[in-house]
Amino acid sequence: MPPMPLELPEIGDEGLLARYSFLPQSKNYVKKLLKDNDITIEQLIEAPWLEDIRARGRIRLVESITHKGGLKSVETVDLSTEIGRMTESLSFLHAMLVICSSFDERLLGRWIEGESSRADYLLGMDDKNFMLIAKTYFSGIREEKNETGNSIYWIPLSDFIELCPRISGNYWRLINRSVKDGWVCMDSGAGETSRQRTSRILKERIRENLKETCSERMEKMDDEFAAQFSSSVERIIGLFSERVQAEMPISAAKRDEWPPCFELAVSELNQGVNVNHTGRVFLAAMSRSMGFSQEEVLAFFSNAPDFSAETSGYQINQIYEREYTPHGCSALKTGARCPVQRGDDTLCDQEWMTHPLKYLRAKQRRRYNEGLNQNKDMGAEDDAEVSNSSLLISRNERI
Repeated sequence: MPPMPLELPEIGDEGLLARYSFLPQSKNYVKKLLKDNDITIEQLIEAPWLEDIRARGRIRLVESITHKGGLKSVETVDLSTEIGRMTESLSFLHAMLVICSSFDERLLGRWIEGESSRADYLLGMDDKNFMLIAKTYFSGIREEKNETGNSIYWIPLSDFIELCPRISGNYWRLINRSVKDGWVCMDSGAGETSRQRTSRILKERIRENLKETCSERMEKMDDEFAAQFSSSVERIIGLFSERVQAEMPISAAKRDEWPPCFELAVSELNQGVNVNHTGRVFLAAMSRSMGFSQEEVLAFFSNAPDFSAETSGYQINQIYEREYTPHGCSALKTGARCPVQRGDDTLCDQEWMTHPLKYLRAKQRRRYNEGLNQNKDMGAEDDAEVSNSSLLISRNERI
């Protein structure tokens, strides 16, 4: 696999670093912004004076995950000002941290697809900076002018062979491309310029790099750090719980990850116990945050002693439409809805564990890390098998 260039081109334009916040070169710029403005992660999460940045981050999250308007409707920020550049850069960081804190790979995948598609669109229109950005991700790129004066781009064969299988269409089959001395011609086609065609394959390398960056961040996150973003994660998942559930079921709804308070409410209702008002509202609001549909929540209540499909359905709909936030741990204890005593559950005993959503994200993070470790172990086993096979071949050759 051809790697990204070891030496990245230098970018001194802060407006460019803010516009393309996903760039590897933007990382140091973001660190400088945080340092120069004395901003901590805690402030980025909750400081009132940074609300505009968080609001911008939420907009990008919504547009990236829904792929709204083909991402052409993305709200623009005035990057000629220092506050504009800071808003664009830190809102991207905030959005990335929220997505990574969800530890939901399908949600992460949608966000990465949205951000890389946004990059594809912007780069296809950016004649001035295109070559600089392309040199960040391709092992090489050449620009030539045709007889009409339009730019025609050539990329290394190794990059094309790696990335083109991920794109559908006859254009992306090597047999349909001009190849010369190890370079592939990205000429215009289907109403798109050579730059737009090259941006499309560049999108795949950006997607790959974003996924790697997010994976590194998720590996470094501990339960306490991820818990700081629980309300933001709840908001984004709740927003799309019904809208995209068919195509993106929220994986947090695995039963062995349910908080004890949520498990208690479901179990009691299933046994015909008359759960109190606090427990019922919590169950519905928590279900929304976890991505359950209203129909699934209604099924939870079906064995309640006073069950009425019409009444329960109306009440659940009100909770979903008004986007109720689930009760926190202290409210659940006050309402006699917390079944855990100190020592029963080590996760519940943590000082930072103040909300069932934090419990859910912590469980999700642990599952993510377990899967990561299993993959690493499998990779190590594969390496051992390859090593043993090589040794066997070597011995046979000597025989």
